[in-house]
Amino acid sequence: MLSGEEFGRLFETFQQTAFRLETLSVYDVEEEREEFERFLAGEDMGPDWDDNAWVRSMTDKGKQVSRVHVLSSPLETIGIIDLSELTVTGLPDHDFWLFDDQSVYQMHYTPEGAFIGAELLPDDRLAEYQHYRDRALAEAVPFADYWERHH
Repeated sequence: MLSGEEFGRLFETFQQTAFRLETLSVYDVEEEREEFERFLAGEDMGPDWDDNAWVRSMTDKGKQVSRVHVLSSPLETIGIIDLSELTVTGLPDHDFWLFDDQSVYQMHYTPEGAFIGAELLPDDRLAEYQHYRDRALAEAVPFADYWERHH
């Protein structure tokens, strides 16, 4: 299993696409805790909030980064699958990242949502996870549409 730092290097080396499916309702990410608390308090998030330098470091090179968050209550993300509104079958019950349609990593977390590590899955599971990605993208509602309906 890859550590956080080792896993982070994958974002520097993937060639074209990175896709993530997020399935936990809560994530405990120490590096983001302060920013999250500012957001919840309604404080100014600063210029990086609207123009994320980390994401731009990939998209400026022509790479595509996308994700879908499966949830039961509204959270801000790219795509939303709200299980209280839609029954979606055929998705795993765990997070994963798919890089360049060539490698897939299952994400492991503690029950509290703290990152443990990323496990490279065997190549023979690649088609399965490509299907999960395609299914999630097909079922997901763009966040802006979801927010408009629920805000």
